[in-house]
Amino acid sequence: MSILELTEPHVFLRNCWYVASVTHEVARSPKAVRLLGDDVVLYRREDGSPVALEDACPHRKLPLSMGRIKGDAIECGYHGLTFDGCGTCIEAPTQAQIPALARVRSYPVQDRYGLLWIWMGDAALAQRTPVLEIEHHNDPGWHMTTGDSLRCGCHYLWLVDNLLDPSHVAWVHRNSFASSGTEDTPLQIEADAQGVVCSRWIYGQPPPPFYAPLVKFEGPADRLQHYEVRLPSIAINRSTFAPAGMGGPGVGEDARIYRMVSYNFLTPVDANNTLYFWLQHRNTDPHDQALTERIAAGAKAAFEEDRQILEAVHQGMKHKRTPNIGLLLDAGASRLRRALAERIAAEQGQEPA
Repeated sequence: MSILELTEPHVFLRNCWYVASVTHEVARSPKAVRLLGDDVVLYRREDGSPVALEDACPHRKLPLSMGRIKGDAIECGYHGLTFDGCGTCIEAPTQAQIPALARVRSYPVQDRYGLLWIWMGDAALAQRTPVLEIEHHNDPGWHMTTGDSLRCGCHYLWLVDNLLDPSHVAWVHRNSFASSGTEDTPLQIEADAQGVVCSRWIYGQPPPPFYAPLVKFEGPADRLQHYEVRLPSIAINRSTFAPAGMGGPGVGEDARIYRMVSYNFLTPVDANNTLYFWLQHRNTDPHDQALTERIAAGAKAAFEEDRQILEAVHQGMKHKRTPNIGLLLDAGASRLRRALAERIAAEQGQEPA
């Protein structure tokens, strides 16, 4: 498979965990979602455990999300065919017996970190593939914001590219993440079987507006920008701020060092839309709710800036009249796309281009 095919409507890596929803948004009523081009209905059993089924009754393909929940099952709103959480038809009121082909696909799902995760590929593989492990998740000295989300009218790979590009903050996020050095400090790029990391230390500069009220010291800072994407579309942005002169590779632990990790989960809806979920995780002030709300609001405002840019990029690339060019800053994204193309080709039993 070639890199150029990655933006085709049907080309997604399926054997991996994606985020389907913020956990609290899935309840005892059907929720319709579109994920990787598949229509899925989400709901919860009486014990609170989640269910994800193909959102189409096998009779006339009416979305099951237009039906109702009965106990732990879901009833089609057309003729009452009823399916349990595994997709098996357990009632067929108009029939003498349940039709042998009356079943719908079920998807493995699990709640973790305030998010509902779904496996869109071979269900047998889900059991031996763990969801991402978040470092310090149970550390009482750290705090994680409640999951939040945006819907972006662009292909998910434009968002992936953006999250491997620390330089864009100098222009897109002038009032939040930008500071001196973000426009021209060279990047280090590393790649392995899991994905790509683009990172750099910026030394002796004032903290950017978003972080200035959060750091625990006065004066200029040494700043780490660590932009990492794990295949296919989990982006981990690690920000470290140390007093000037203390930062750099191998920086140790100190009460003055501020760390924030932004976990970004990108789930393709289809070739033109993406669900963008995120969590913010910090190493300070775990009980300061007002600070948590301020950080969450600031992050969402910054991601809205990304959304506006990338929706315009999507339209520009989709309808381009002249060739586009590449820049040196695209190197990390290009390496990730090559690795992704190889992984999808292997999953589909193809030879990579």
